[in-house]
Amino acid sequence: MRPFATVRYAKRGAIAVVTLDRPQKLNAYNVAMRDDLYAVLGAANDDPEVRALVLCGRGRAFSTGGDLTEFGSAPSPLVARRVRWQRDVWGRLLGLRAATVAAVHGWAVGGGFEMAMLCDVVIAAAGTRFALPETGLGMIPGVGGTQTLPRRIGNARALELVLTGRVVRAREAAALGLVGRVVPRARLLPAALAVARRLAALDPAAVAAVRRCVRAAHDLPLEGALALERRLGLALEGRR
Repeated sequence: MRPFATVRYAKRGAIAVVTLDRPQKLNAYNVAMRDDLYAVLGAANDDPEVRALVLCGRGRAFSTGGDLTEFGSAPSPLVARRVRWQRDVWGRLLGLRAATVAAVHGWAVGGGFEMAMLCDVVIAAAGTRFALPETGLGMIPGVGGTQTLPRRIGNARALELVLTGRVVRAREAAALGLVGRVVPRARLLPAALAVARRLAALDPAAVAAVRRCVRAAHDLPLEGALALERRLGLALEGRR
C-alpha cells in the first residue's frame, strides 16, 4: 500500500493498526486526513485477513478534532467543517467488518473524542483528557457524539458533557463508562494489541453477530432486540 501523508497503516497478522500521523498538529483532522482515513479503512475492510483494527495517534495526543487552521481558507468554520465531512469516514469506521479498538492518549477532543466512541473497545492512557467543545463554538458534535455518548453513558450525562464542553480525565471517563480500561501510557499500545489479538482469534461471524445485537439494544424495542438475538444465535448454531 502506498504511504499516506497523515495516517500510518500496518498489519500485525490479523490485526490492522491505523495511526493518526499529524503529531505536529496534535493529530487534528483535516481534508487530507479525511481522504487518507477513508482509503485506509476501506483497504482494511477489503482485506479478508484483517479481523481486528487498532486506532491510535502518534505524538502527544490521540486527536484534537478538526484542524482550525482550515477555517481561514473557507467562508466560515461551518463551511470548513462541512468540506471535511463530505466523505463518510465515520460511517466506514462504524461499519467495519473487523472489531475495533481505540487506544487513546493525551488529548481526545471534539472529533478525536468522537472517533474513539465509534470503536467497539476504548482503552485510555492515564492522564488522557476528553472534551467536546463544539457547542461553545456554535456547532454540534459532527462525528456522531450526540448519538454515541448517550448510548454509552445515558442521556443526562451525555447532555452535560456536550453542553458544557468540560474536560473529563481518564479515570472519570472509565467511571462514566466512556472507556473500558485505563493503563499507563507505556502500556497503551501493548494493551490495545492484546485486546485486538483476543478479538481476532474469535469466530468472525460470532463477533459480527454480537456487535449487531449489542448495538441494536438502543435502537430496537426489547422484544425486537431479543428476537434479533435469537435469530442470529440460531444462525450461528446452524453453521456447526
